Amino acid sequence: MKYYTCNTDQTEALGAALAEQLAPGDVVAFFGDLGAGKTAFVRGMARGLGILESVTSPTYTVVNEYLSGRMPLFHFDLYRLSGPDDLFDIGWEDYLDRGGICAVEWSERAEELLEDAVRVTIRMADGPDSREITIEAGGNHAAVSL
Repeated sequence: MKYYTCNTDQTEALGAALAEQLAPGDVVAFFGDLGAGKTAFVRGMARGLGILESVTSPTYTVVNEYLSGRMPLFHFDLYRLSGPDDLFDIGWEDYLDRGGICAVEWSERAEELLEDAVRVTIRMADGPDSREITIEAGGNHAAVSL
């Protein structure tokens, strides 16, 4: 399904709406250029999960854990990884088993591990804060409707 947002608040609201449909163990794979709004969407997901912490990009830490919501959110940034083996080295399987949501930015770096993930592709649209966001169901989700 394709959605259009005009500002960061709308992008975050779409993330919050998606989070309400997710279950423990779900993975959301993000695709999009630098500055497209992936972290803003994850901030919205965190809000939808009732997470109180401030959500920031885990570019240098690779993964940030947010544990204060109705279920944990594990926010990955694979930009600095060279491939799927690096993801296993940081404990990917352990995160999958912890009963939370895994939100993975720069998913193209380990796409073969994310085949069952909900796919979110974010592209810049006409205005400076406008975005075209495509959400495709995966795994246990036959469809995603927001």
